[in-house]
Amino acid sequence: MMKSYQSLRQVFSVFILLFILLVYFPFLSYSQESRENLQNTKSKLEEEIRYTTRLLEQTHQTKQNSLNKVILLNKQIEKRQSLITTISGEADQIQVQLDLQHKQISSLSEELKKMKAEYARMIYYAYKNLNAYNRLLFIFSAEDFNQAYRRLLYYQQYSAYRRTQAELIRDAQMKIDRKQRELEETRQQKLTLARSEEIEKGQLTEEMQEKDKAVQQLSLKEKELEASLREKQKAAERLEEEINKIIAAEIKAASEKAKRTYIKDSKTNMKSVSSEILLTSDEQVLSSSFASNKGKLPWPSEHGVITGTFGEHPHPVLKYVKVKNNGIDISTEKGAAVRAVFNGTVSRVMSFPNLNKVVIIRHGEYLTVYSNLDEVSVKDGQPVTTKQMIGKVHTNPDDSRTDLHFEIWLGKTTQDPQEWLSGVN
Repeated sequence: MMKSYQSLRQVFSVFILLFILLVYFPFLSYSQESRENLQNTKSKLEEEIRYTTRLLEQTHQTKQNSLNKVILLNKQIEKRQSLITTISGEADQIQVQLDLQHKQISSLSEELKKMKAEYARMIYYAYKNLNAYNRLLFIFSAEDFNQAYRRLLYYQQYSAYRRTQAELIRDAQMKIDRKQRELEETRQQKLTLARSEEIEKGQLTEEMQEKDKAVQQLSLKEKELEASLREKQKAAERLEEEINKIIAAEIKAASEKAKRTYIKDSKTNMKSVSSEILLTSDEQVLSSSFASNKGKLPWPSEHGVITGTFGEHPHPVLKYVKVKNNGIDISTEKGAAVRAVFNGTVSRVMSFPNLNKVVIIRHGEYLTVYSNLDEVSVKDGQPVTTKQMIGKVHTNPDDSRTDLHFEIWLGKTTQDPQEWLSGVN
């Protein structure tokens, strides 16, 4: 009977263990992985906010509200809102963990309660029936030696089972104590996150108020802003025209080269992905390599935040005015180095009003454009390698703005650089 009871007990214990492994463990693993992702996102956002704060401090030195300040505040507010959302998400994950820990403690406590009740019944039974006299009487009343030996073995197994039950009770109590400590640590983490969220919300309110104030003051300078915008749009259009001229010239040069190759070899090994620029075999390899690195290209500046995105967007101050951007604008620090994002050859180094110096690098059928440079350390026709320094970003002395304008072209078509750059600069 005792062996049968032990077998049932072991089966029940295995069932409970399998239930915890199959139900709780996968959920806990997923929750932990999700929380780690949120923590990584939070760390990245916090770093970007710290960097944008440094850039804002540089604009404060000018002692005047500027369009750059509004743009940076917009970015700061956007990142702060994302951070608050991320903190809230992590708090939700912690609450899920708290609920799970409560359930685990409840299950363990219930199991401990049953084990203690069973142990108490066992002790009571032993007290009533298994004293030394009764044990001896039960053994010596056996019909033969073998039966006496089995009865003695029964008492030994019963004693061992009692010791095992006592150890199981101690282990269960230790697990509950450990879970209680983990529960308290998790509660403290949630409280810390709640305080952090409140601080971020306070910062967000201050930044939104500062932005509204700056926008109001800049609205009084509407004519100046419109004039400045027109000048920048003209410069952007001139750059676009120049890029199209470069592409047209390269198309013509490649076509003539293809004809000469055809006449000489009766065939050509020049091809074009976009049917715009004919490429040699080496250029095809370079172009394909550039394309295969979409989403993995290094940033053109080692540090920075994107303050101007690709496409058409509302002006940050002027109502009913939209701004077209053929690339992205990266705000960075004074004296920041500009880097080539991939192996290639410098097609052109130019200068434009409002864009300062511009470097265009060809990567097979692709072009990368780096504008608003103060210093340039490369020249036309020079080969460059990935992350090679090609110049430094210009800093506007009026508002301390240090913006790198960056574009990517495939033939005559502009690309969204954010889709090409890696998530980490």
